[in-house]
Amino acid sequence: MNFSLNSNVITSTKADCLVVALPEKGDWPASTTEADGALGGLIGKLQKAGDVTGKNAETNLIPLSDQPWGRLLIVGTGKDADRNSANLRMALSAMMSVLKDGPSKSVLITLTETAVTGDESVSSELAKLSLIGRTLEDQLYLFSDFKSEKPTARKLNKVLVSASNAGKAQKEAFNLGLATGRGMNYTRDLGNTPPNICHPVWLAEQATKLAADHDCIKTEILDEKQMKKLGMNSLLAVGQGSTQPPRLIVMEYRGGNAKDKPHVLVGKGITFDSGGISLKPGAGMDEMKYDMGGSAAVFGAMQVLAETQPEINVVAVIAAAENMPDGNATRPGDIVTTMSGQTVEILNTDAEGRLVLCDALTYVKKFDPAAVIDLATLTGACIVALGHEATGLLANNDALANELLAAGDRASDKAWRLPLWDEYQPLLDSNFADMANIGGRSAGTITAACFLSRFTKEYNWAHLDIAGTAWHSGKAKGSSGRPVPLLVNYLMSHAGK
Repeated sequence: MNFSLNSNVITSTKADCLVVALPEKGDWPASTTEADGALGGLIGKLQKAGDVTGKNAETNLIPLSDQPWGRLLIVGTGKDADRNSANLRMALSAMMSVLKDGPSKSVLITLTETAVTGDESVSSELAKLSLIGRTLEDQLYLFSDFKSEKPTARKLNKVLVSASNAGKAQKEAFNLGLATGRGMNYTRDLGNTPPNICHPVWLAEQATKLAADHDCIKTEILDEKQMKKLGMNSLLAVGQGSTQPPRLIVMEYRGGNAKDKPHVLVGKGITFDSGGISLKPGAGMDEMKYDMGGSAAVFGAMQVLAETQPEINVVAVIAAAENMPDGNATRPGDIVTTMSGQTVEILNTDAEGRLVLCDALTYVKKFDPAAVIDLATLTGACIVALGHEATGLLANNDALANELLAAGDRASDKAWRLPLWDEYQPLLDSNFADMANIGGRSAGTITAACFLSRFTKEYNWAHLDIAGTAWHSGKAKGSSGRPVPLLVNYLMSHAGK
């Protein structure tokens, strides 16, 4: 696909389809007014007749003749007061639903002029260009690797996006959006890959390939012997019931000053979660291939860094294992000694994500991090609490938590903070070890984070529970690519110029 910016007058720019924005009320964008004039007032007549309303995400495709464009796509953008970046993204997604499998080979999109409520971080032309770029890539995603009959190739191959000018700042913003969309799609590819292929060693191979493709990425893979030597008995315990060996995957991007402390991303990489001896119900168990969604999002963020090369240091650590119930599997009642030296009584082998993460969170102290963010499809309780809209956020540092919340708002990839109070810690008490790996039915998302917090006391840390946001179920089943936009926005806010 050929994406580029266009700063020429739209009436002098040829395309198979022109896309204009139509608000439900209020002033039209200049490009819509210009198109209406060229079309003899067609858009105004359609609106007056009620054929187009301007309601957000409403689309109307109209054939044209004797114009620079063969078709006109009118995209409703709603009321001015309601038009935040999330609603603009909905309109952009509706636009792409029409265009991606339509007859047009080239399109000219003029939605950059659409006013958005909020501060400069979401309402500026640069922010909108980034959002448009990301949505273009995101909405063009298709995963057909394992279908014997491949889909027909799309006709659309050229996309022009209007901008006030095609200067450096505009191009960088647009390209960051495109890169973020590609990072989301990489995350989705990894998540959608079946677990008979996507196992810990395969994930490690993807990290090696990422480093081979990008000189700015350095990768190190730790095998069982190396992890055993480090005392990562908790991570190893999760994988010991599987024929697929666990791996600790380390990727480093060093784009900042040598003395700058790195931001560390830690991803849960359970490539399939049967629950182990504490076996999950069979219904929906196929979706447990998405239990590596945290690691997939880390991969996606690292690809964006590799493409855009900002001035920042980032280390990614992925704890990869497969949780299976064979005769060598960990049992409820087993006690393991973590890399930190703390002991854990495993009361439920299906609470395995925290067991792999705790050793990874201990390991990352060696990098003297500026901050550590772990990502995990950790608890069903998070879905009960927040549904599928918001990622759960818990942190031991208010400033870090607020930065991540703000990044999520800017990226329309929202998170919601839950408490991490000391009063919850006794729920993890064990009669036989330093702690249990579960805290009972109450506050399941919080007690899982309380468990992780015991391994993160020496640095600023935040936990993102993406159990409700990493994938979609039902007819739209598939990886979502979240929270790559949140991560990228956060990292870019710390990058130098």
